[in-house]
Amino acid sequence: MKLKKIFAFMSLAVALFSACSDEPDSQYLYTFTGEMMSQYLENRPEFSLFSEAVKRAGLDKQLSAYGHYTCFAPNDSAVNRWLKGKGLASLEELSDAQCDTLARTHLVRVMYSVADMKDGVLATQNMNGRPIEVTHGFDAENNSVVILNRSVQIYFQTQNDSVENGLVHPIDGVLENSTNSLTKLMADNPNIRIYSEAFTATGIGDYIAQKGYLDDTYTSTGKFYDYITGSNIHEAATPPDNRLYGFTTFVVPDSILASVYGITDLKGLYEKACELYDPVFPEDKNKEEHDFNHLNSPINPLYRFIAYHTLNRNVQGWNFLTVRDDFGVITTMMNPNDWYETLLPHTMMKLEHLTNTDWLGTRECEGEKGARYANRRVDSYYPEDKGVRGSKVFDTSTDVNYDHMALGGIYFCVDRIIAFDEKARDIVLNCRMRMDFSTIFPEVMTNDMRMNGDRTKDDDNNSTSYDHTFKYGRNYYFPNGYLENVTVGGNGYFIYRRPRQGYWSLHGDEFICQGNYDVTFRIPPVPYDGEWQVRLGYAAMDIRGIAQIYFGSDPNNLEPQGIPLDMTRNLQHASILGSRFRVNGHDYTSFNDEEKAEDRKTLKNLGYYRGANGGYRTGGSDQQHFSDIPQTLRIVLCTAKMEQNKDYYLRVRAVSSKQGNNNEVMLDYLELVPKSVYGVGDGDAQEDDL
Repeated sequence: MKLKKIFAFMSLAVALFSACSDEPDSQYLYTFTGEMMSQYLENRPEFSLFSEAVKRAGLDKQLSAYGHYTCFAPNDSAVNRWLKGKGLASLEELSDAQCDTLARTHLVRVMYSVADMKDGVLATQNMNGRPIEVTHGFDAENNSVVILNRSVQIYFQTQNDSVENGLVHPIDGVLENSTNSLTKLMADNPNIRIYSEAFTATGIGDYIAQKGYLDDTYTSTGKFYDYITGSNIHEAATPPDNRLYGFTTFVVPDSILASVYGITDLKGLYEKACELYDPVFPEDKNKEEHDFNHLNSPINPLYRFIAYHTLNRNVQGWNFLTVRDDFGVITTMMNPNDWYETLLPHTMMKLEHLTNTDWLGTRECEGEKGARYANRRVDSYYPEDKGVRGSKVFDTSTDVNYDHMALGGIYFCVDRIIAFDEKARDIVLNCRMRMDFSTIFPEVMTNDMRMNGDRTKDDDNNSTSYDHTFKYGRNYYFPNGYLENVTVGGNGYFIYRRPRQGYWSLHGDEFICQGNYDVTFRIPPVPYDGEWQVRLGYAAMDIRGIAQIYFGSDPNNLEPQGIPLDMTRNLQHASILGSRFRVNGHDYTSFNDEEKAEDRKTLKNLGYYRGANGGYRTGGSDQQHFSDIPQTLRIVLCTAKMEQNKDYYLRVRAVSSKQGNNNEVMLDYLELVPKSVYGVGDGDAQEDDL
């Protein structure tokens, strides 16, 4: 994609969505006595310039109508300083498109108070489709304040100013987002000179640049799909507004390369890469492309080194490296973690938020509570100093000197090298890998869909109406071809439902297939050859139907796996546990060790597992373990010999139409489990219930 098209997109950001939403229907207009957001800006002379930019962008009518917006409002002094810095004398010298970018950069479609703004990035992008970085500090009067994009402060005295359709936060500067490429941003930071050089020398930077930021062949129809799900819940979904590309790379600063590894130049980094990757790929060691003169070859150790440091998605911010707010994870029992594919083919990286004090580690494995790590493993299998420390990931919002958020990507600094080496393969990745379906498809994260909206609020579903305003967040359906390595066939829909806190879903969100669905998708890779179980976590409900599951390496010729899966049967069904779901009237979390062992053995023989004991659902104040809920369960889809360098696929096809077009199957999370975990005996060494 041409670079000029990228900048054109930034000037006209979210045009597809705004085309159908900037002119709200009269039915959504308020009858009110207070001010709307547009009037708030217009009625206060200190915001006259920003108010004028909003009008020239054509957003004043939208901000006078239905909505729950957040506005970061720069005062005239801030706008004038910004204009002067650009060599401009007045707002009149900006084009309408530039005013559009200025206005949308300061507006968010979801309402956030300062209490909702946690370190990292704001949970929703601005109306320009870019993240807003958040950190905290103190003003001149020693008041605790929110700082945006590392330099702009929300005024303490006027924060959380309420209007009829949102909140206004006056700020002392103008927010901007970089339009530079990831390669350019890294090159501008002298503290990461060696990594930046390697990024270019291996061709990874060129690959990302050629991929571009926006798929300009995709056009959203904007059409609503209305459906009924769960307990007669009426919902609406739309296709995504755009199809953006994104990447995330992890960088070891020059100072750490020198102090920890003795590396001071590109040749030294290449030699370290040989040390790490030659034992994993010994067959390539004597090939010509292995040497220092072929760094851009896919089999070159340095290429593999940099490719593994780079994810195939834009995770937006530090607090999005794992599930936002740790939602759905009992953090005193286990650490929130996610697994992402890298640009090194058929490899995964583990990202973890260290929350469990029992797994802090000791000596070389000691970690910092609250920090996020890549490829760390300290747990009940590898306790204290027997695990792998991993690499600590630093929050980009704390680097006041350099911008880390590029157009289409982000880079994080880490305190150790991350590698797909023998330790990663044999220890870190040799475990039950549980992946929420919202992480399996990179587009869901890159396009800011995962965990979007306010999970504490549900849509208005008390009637037969469908909320087309997406007041508290959006549900999406994916046209065939939107998600890479996914085929949506049949007369059905593949839908991502935004999170709601009361739902029987691990993080409150889920994928569903509706109608006469027939969906095939590539699953994440395994780290080594061997026998693996593929498990599906889901919630059984009466409204759900029956699906045939297929598995194999040829997406056009997959083998059916057992009898069709009936998603109306929960663990209390007679064919599974029946009355044995509870013992002496107690839920699983109150079982003694002997009762738990017997329960696991029974389910394992039937090809089932309870829902994750370390996961929960909540109605707000309560916290119910998944293992205590009969509707939340895991089923073994298949057990198969799998190879590390091969692609594998699952197909989910409707074989029941009893619910008509609302016939559905639910996909909550996927587990890849090696025989070293599932194949243990039924004694003390059996697989944990987390």
